[in-house]
Parts: sequence; structure tokens; C-alpha cells
Amino acid sequence: MVEKKESEINVMGSKLVSCCQDPITGFYRDGFCHSGPMDLGSHVVCAVMTKEFLEFTKSQGNDLTTPVPAYNFPGLIPGNKWCLCVSRWKEAYVNGVAPKVILESTHHKALEVVSIEDLASCAIQ
Repeated sequence: MVEKKESEINVMGSKLVSCCQDPITGFYRDGFCHSGPMDLGSHVVCAVMTKEFLEFTKSQGNDLTTPVPAYNFPGLIPGNKWCLCVSRWKEAYVNGVAPKVILESTHHKALEVVSIEDLASCAIQ
């Protein structure tokens, strides 16, 4: 059975754009930050990794730098684009280490947790 993905609309109300194909990101590993019922972490924020964010998230118990082949996870380095859990991005934002986001590639579901203003303040122009 194929899981139904939620509508493919970004935080600006237009069609969701791919976040990254190399490394391949997204809960579904299809390059998009869309979500669905199985995505309990809501991996909907397309962000560009920074050293500060990667260190912060590791200190919170989520090591994004170590590869995990069983989950098709390559391990991330600064500069990689990745679909983050919206709650982790918000936590990083509150702590002053939020990575930049790509609004066109951030799913509208993110707005259930963070404001468009907060996302826009960290948007890549």
C-alpha cells in the first residue's frame, strides 16, 4: 500500500519545489519536503545545513552528521540541503542557530508550528 502524501503546497501558497536531490532528502527520499501520516516528525522545512546547527542538533540527541545506510541517510555536512523536522528547526530558531530555509521548498504544514515571519527571517533570498 502506498501512503498518501499531503498536498504539495509550499509556505507561500504555490507548488512545492524540490529541496535537494544530492543528497536525496525528504521523508520519502524523493527530494521533496512533503509529509504524510507516517511522517511523525513532520520533515517539512527545507534548510541549508550549517556547522552551528549540526552541532546543536547533535547536542540535542539527533546526530545528522553520521551516515545511517539502513535509512538511506548519507550524513550531512555544512552546505547540504535537507528536509528538517519543523519542531527541530523551531528549537534551533529559539536558540539562535536556525539554518537558512528555502521557502519555495518548505511544505505549508510547517505553518502549523512556526510562523511565516520566522521562516521568512531565515529565508535564503
